[in-house]
Formats: sequence, C-alpha cells, structure tokens
Amino acid sequence: MNTQVLTSYQWTLVALSFLISVTGAFVALTAATRIQQNSTHRTINILAAGVALGGVGVWAMHFVGMLALDLDVASSFSMIETGVSLAVAVLVASLALGFVAKAPDSLPRMLGAGALLGTSVAFMHYLGMYGMKFGGYIQWNYGVVAISLVIAVVAATAALWLAFNSASLARRAGAALVMAVAVCAMHYTGMAAAEFVCTTPNRTAIPQGFGYISSFNLPSLVIIAAFAMVLLISLDQFLQRNVVTLPNSIKTRR
Repeated sequence: MNTQVLTSYQWTLVALSFLISVTGAFVALTAATRIQQNSTHRTINILAAGVALGGVGVWAMHFVGMLALDLDVASSFSMIETGVSLAVAVLVASLALGFVAKAPDSLPRMLGAGALLGTSVAFMHYLGMYGMKFGGYIQWNYGVVAISLVIAVVAATAALWLAFNSASLARRAGAALVMAVAVCAMHYTGMAAAEFVCTTPNRTAIPQGFGYISSFNLPSLVIIAAFAMVLLISLDQFLQRNVVTLPNSIKTRR
C-alpha cells in the first residue's frame, strides 16, 4: 500500500547549507576577479572559480540541503549519480566563467552562459535527487519544477555578472550573499516540487546497492569535502596574491 512520506527540515543543516553556499560563492568571486588580472594563472583561476562556485557554492550546498530534509523512511545516496552531478557542476561552471571572461561586457555571452549554467545547475539538482534512494518514488509537481529552472537560469546569469563586477572586498561579500540566496531559492523550490511516496512496509530498511551510502554517513563527507575544497582554493589564491605582490615590492625598493 502506497503512503505519503512525512517530511520536515533540520534547520541547523538548512542554515549550514546557506553558509556553505556563501563561502563557495565568495571564494569563486575572488578567483574570478583574477581570471583577467593574471594571464599566467588564467586556467588555474578558471578551474578554481568553477570548483568554488559549482563544487561548493552549488553542489555541496545542494547535498547538505537534501540532508536537511528529514523523511520518516530510511534513505541512501548513490555515489554514481552524486559523483556525476559534482563533475557536471564543476565542469559547466568552469566553462561558463571562462567563456564570459573573454568578453565580460558582451550581453549575448552573459545570457548564453547563464542559460547553460542555470540548466546544468537544475540538471545537477534533479540528478542528485534521482540518486536519493528510499523504499518508494518521487511524484513531481512539474509547474514548480519549471519555476525552479527559471530561478536557476536567472541565478546563474546573476552569478556570472557578479563574478566580473565585484572587485572590492565589500562588494564580493555582498555579491556572495546575493548568490547564496539565489542558489538556495532554486534548491528549496526544487525540493518543494517533490512529493515522496513510500511503497515498502519496512520503512526503516536502508536501501542497499553498489555505491550506496547511508544518509547517516553522508553529511560529514560532504561537509569535509566542501571545506577542504574551500581551503585548497583559498590557499592557491593567497599564494598567487603573494607571488604577484612580492616582485612588485622588490621593484619598488630598487
């Protein structure tokens, strides 16, 4: 007999998902400002910005946001879909940032890259939800799904514009907050489109399969991965800044 799954949110994890999105967005904006400033490290900065925006600001936020959802049925996550969704988020974010960086004043470039990035964010979100395994299925409200796609495209376009128009620290911090609000709005709108239906009599049985990880074990993995990526990218940006500053200070002394 099919029954509706009761859902609620752990608001501490909801708040953490927003914090992760802000952190990823801020680091992405910092790396993006250097894409044009330093041609020597252009590829590294594009990849760093892509990892920070797609891997942390979007992907890690998405999974912590999913883990914030409490179901009254046991669940697992497939690492295949989870891994593919991460790769898509990072790859498309890097490509979009690199494409816009060549001509940041070009409106067609900005809109085209924003549409591509927004679509990929929505794809990552729903692929990640497909990777959520439980004893039942998800019934979708396609009207709300369409709204989430529109939000994703608008948010992605805004993110790309902000990436190349937030030079100062204060503007980057404000832009990171705006980006995080937009990303979270897309995510939680997409979650609202889902109605979980249970088809198993044993609601406490954790789904088993190749590459499945219980939802009890995933939060710590995602959070550790997110902050490890932020730490590595921040270290890279710090080193780049000092490599550029040091020769200039030497020339000034001479």
